[in-house]
Amino acid sequence: MANADAGADRDGGSDDATRVDHLMDGLRAFGANYTEFTRRFATWLGLHSTDAVALVEILYAEDKGTPLSPARLSERVSLSSGATAILLKRLEQAGHIVRTRESNDRRVVTLRSSPDIRPRAEAFFGPYAERMAEVMAAYSPQEIQRFEDFIGHLSSTMDTLLDNEYRDGGPAE
Repeated sequence: MANADAGADRDGGSDDATRVDHLMDGLRAFGANYTEFTRRFATWLGLHSTDAVALVEILYAEDKGTPLSPARLSERVSLSSGATAILLKRLEQAGHIVRTRESNDRRVVTLRSSPDIRPRAEAFFGPYAERMAEVMAAYSPQEIQRFEDFIGHLSSTMDTLLDNEYRDGGPAE
C-alpha cells in the first residue's frame, strides 16, 4: 500500500501522496479491467481463462515479432512445464495454435497462432485497440514517451521484486 506520507516533505505535501494513491488505484483498476477483458475473450472462445491468457500471450508475442517457445510461455503464464504442455495440447486440439520448428536447432519449438484464430482475435480485440489508440492520440509524442518510461520503470521494478524479494512466493523475511 502507498505510504500516505510519501509526498509530505515535497512542496505539494500530502497532495503528492494523494496523486500517487489515485495513480496506483487507476493502474490496479486498469489491470483488473484487462483481466476481465481476457476472461470475456475466454468465454467468447469457449476456453478456460488460463488457456485464453496463454493464447493472448502467443498472439501478442507474434505481433511483436518474437514468437514464444513453450518454456517462455510457461514463464509468462506462471505454469509448470507439465501444465503448459497440457494447456498447449488443448489449444492445439481446439485449432487455436500450431507448434513449428523454425530454428536451425530442430529441437526448438515455436508457438504460432493458427490461421483460423487470428481473425477471431482481431474481431474481439479490434474495438479495444481502436479505443486505446483514440485515447492515446490525445497526448503528445513527448507525453507518450514519458508514459512509456514510467510504465517501463514500474515493470522493471515489479520484475525485480518478483525475481528477488518475492522469489519464493512471498516477501523475503
